[in-house]
Amino acid sequence: MPTETDLGENYRRAYGNRIGFGKRPALILIDFVEAYFDPSCELYAGVETALASALRVREAARANGVPVIYTNVVYQPDGRDGGRFFQKALPLRNFIAGSPMGAWPQGLTVDPGETVISKQYPSAFFGTSLAPMLASAGIDTLVHTGLSTSGCVRATCVDSCSHGFIPIIVRDAVGDRHPAPHEANLFDMDAKYGDVVGEADIIDYFNTVGAAE
Repeated sequence: MPTETDLGENYRRAYGNRIGFGKRPALILIDFVEAYFDPSCELYAGVETALASALRVREAARANGVPVIYTNVVYQPDGRDGGRFFQKALPLRNFIAGSPMGAWPQGLTVDPGETVISKQYPSAFFGTSLAPMLASAGIDTLVHTGLSTSGCVRATCVDSCSHGFIPIIVRDAVGDRHPAPHEANLFDMDAKYGDVVGEADIIDYFNTVGAAE
C-alpha cells in the first residue's frame, strides 16, 4: 500500500499545476447566513473566523472596484423548488422563505449596487443568472469565500471551472462544521479545479487590480 509520502508525491506530480489569477476578478460570498452562526440551529458550524476573513477580503474588493456578489438559499414553503436536494438534506428547511436562519448574520450587510443571488441548489451557478452576468461584465476570475467548504463552495468551484472562469478559493474565508471534509475538499479543489490561496494573497491581488485601473 502506498505511504502518505508516496501519495503526496503522486498528487504533486499529477496535479501540482497552478492556474494563477486572471485580469478581471469578482468576489463571491457564498451562503454566509445566520443558520451557520446560531448555536441553536443544526447547521451551526462555528465559522466566525471565516466570515471575519471574508469581510476583510470584501473591504479590499470594494476599495479596488472588484464586483461583490452574495448568495443565499431560499425555498417555497413546501420546498418543492428544492427538488431532491431539499428531500435529502433535512436542515434545508431552515431556508424556507422568511426564516430568520436565512438572514445575513451580524456584521454582514449588503451595499446598494451589490448583487444577491438566491439559489435552491449547492452551486451558485445552477439555475441562476451568475454565469451570464459574469461573462457580460468581462469577468475571468471568481474569488470564492463562504460556507460550507464541502458543500456549496465546492459545488460553485466546480461549476466556475466548468463555465470557463478561474476559481480561486480563499482558504481563510471558507469554513465547514468539521475539519476533515474542510481540509479534504480544499485539497481536492486545489488539485483539480482552481487555486487555494491565503487571505493576504487575495488582498494583494485586488490591490494590484485596482492599481491597474
